[in-house]
Amino acid sequence: MSAKGAAATPADGVQFHKRRGMKMSEIIETDVVIVGAGPAGLFAVFELGLLDIRSHLIDILPRAGGQCSELYPEKPIYDIPGLPVVTGQGLTDDLLKQIEPFNPTFHFNEMVETLQSLGTEDKPEFIVKTDAGKTFKSKVVIVAAGGGSFQPKKPPIPEIDAYENKSVFYAVRRMEDFRDKDVVIVGGGDSALDWTLNLQPVAKSLTLVHRRDAFRAAPHSVKAMRDLVEQGKISLKLGQITHVAGADGQLSSATLKGNDGTETQLPCNRLVPFFGLTMKLGPVADWGLNLHENLVPVDTEKFETNHSGIFAIGDINTYPGKLKLILCGFHEGALAAQRAHHYVYPDKKLLFQYTTSSTNLQKKLGV
Repeated sequence: MSAKGAAATPADGVQFHKRRGMKMSEIIETDVVIVGAGPAGLFAVFELGLLDIRSHLIDILPRAGGQCSELYPEKPIYDIPGLPVVTGQGLTDDLLKQIEPFNPTFHFNEMVETLQSLGTEDKPEFIVKTDAGKTFKSKVVIVAAGGGSFQPKKPPIPEIDAYENKSVFYAVRRMEDFRDKDVVIVGGGDSALDWTLNLQPVAKSLTLVHRRDAFRAAPHSVKAMRDLVEQGKISLKLGQITHVAGADGQLSSATLKGNDGTETQLPCNRLVPFFGLTMKLGPVADWGLNLHENLVPVDTEKFETNHSGIFAIGDINTYPGKLKLILCGFHEGALAAQRAHHYVYPDKKLLFQYTTSSTNLQKKLGV
């Protein structure tokens, strides 16, 4: 998943390192390496920071937020405690603001390739290497990689690579990018129908293309789409997009091959193919974590794996009763941080404190 778009604005005190194709040989030392910068990974920074534990985050995506920013940045989320409704990007922005005081460092567009254990069960130590040539040394590793890296399934259109991330997008990150454009959406699932309904009010024109007149989306979305077709507000075409045309990365038209074999030129400034996503677990599968159905088993006391010092939180882990909810990832990160303190400060007693009453914690938060 390397589609580009509007990244969250870097908060003060949050460092962003973006890959620039330059190999780095120096060792970056930190207390904790967090693999994944989605909501669970971001909140783990907060819980670790309260305990004076430094962290670096590594993510294959070009921005923080994980699935929230990549798959549904503008769709509402209704089950975050204390927030009746928040968008995926809104939640990401709030989490970035919350962790500002702890000055985490992000390494985007990088994938962890190897994880080497150098320490003992009581005193773990790890060497983590990325595909950008960076080497990290830490006492704790927290795997918060969601379900792995999501990559869009691309349509078989020969010329499409030249337009990707300029006028061909596999996710909608900013609706304003589609305002007053001739938009063509391809697909018949929930994502295709949802964005057909959401983009219709801002687009100059909108055409939905699907190979057949049957849809996998929610029935109410299908009905709403057909109502818009009847009202003449959008077009529904049956067939496939076989070619695109334009210049300098900007589309001007798309060729529709109908089910009867006829070809039609559609006005098209923005093409959004929703052919689904493929999920790749990546090198995590080679870290010796006793995977179960591509998930990492953990205990429920501290969410530690079968390797001391390696934790897994969020959608990547599994345990009896596991629910793949963002709020569960927050809980898991809090308990993982408590255990991480033991490894980072083995000779220091952990005193549990509340942010509401501890002047020490409030000082760390700058309040």
